[in-house]
Amino acid sequence: MNERLSYIFGNNGLLKMRDFIDWNTLFAFDLDGTLAPIVSDPCFIGIPASVRQEFAVLNEQAIVAVITGRSRSDALYHLGISPRYIIGNHGAEGLPGWTDREIEFVHMAEQWQFQLERFKPLNDLPGILIENKGTTISIHYRHVDNIKKAHTLILKATDLLDPQPRRIGGKYVENLVPEGAPDKGVALKILMEKSGCQKGFFVGDDETDEDVFRLNDTNSFTIRVGRKTYSSARFYLRGQNEIRRLIAEINSVLRGKGKYSGEKLTEII
Repeated sequence: MNERLSYIFGNNGLLKMRDFIDWNTLFAFDLDGTLAPIVSDPCFIGIPASVRQEFAVLNEQAIVAVITGRSRSDALYHLGISPRYIIGNHGAEGLPGWTDREIEFVHMAEQWQFQLERFKPLNDLPGILIENKGTTISIHYRHVDNIKKAHTLILKATDLLDPQPRRIGGKYVENLVPEGAPDKGVALKILMEKSGCQKGFFVGDDETDEDVFRLNDTNSFTIRVGRKTYSSARFYLRGQNEIRRLIAEINSVLRGKGKYSGEKLTEII
């Protein structure tokens, strides 16, 4: 249990955030469940207009990254904004310097898809979706009739895969990630180094984001959307509906600390 998990808008949360962030901070966000509310069909997520407006302001005045489980192309489609960095597939796609390894990850995901499509018990169960996102695989089971049965079958199928993936559970989804692929925590550290930022600020909502929350060092400031006592995040939001207020607070703090002096790049790397 994380006894130090505190509400960002309570007690001294905002004060600590204001003391932490400055123009030497990389601001990173998950997409689903953070910038955009969770919906029953992931194809139809949408960033609320008020959130998009504040996010666009932040993107114009600071170094911003989106680190998501979606593919980079899918994330960009739903974002409608081009932050400095878009990292997809839980950290396994789009990191500077990882192009050659990404090719290996793509081949591995293709092997898994081939094997999973031939596991008859899994494919005979209506409602299961095997999604190849390029460098990773996601197996969705939100729409099955029997959640417990579906999850058991998915675990059985993934145990048979060769090579074995790193499996990360989510909200009615199992994510299959190649061993050796960078997770979101590694991705954030690499982006901080590449951008020259000494501090990292991250907001996320699910299990894959715990890789960032567990960094737990003085150079990172982490916020989880939704309070989970097991989370390693330092702070939490009560829900995704508070993300607009959070980004607005960040924008206000940055405006009060003067103008960003570095070169602001907005192309996708």
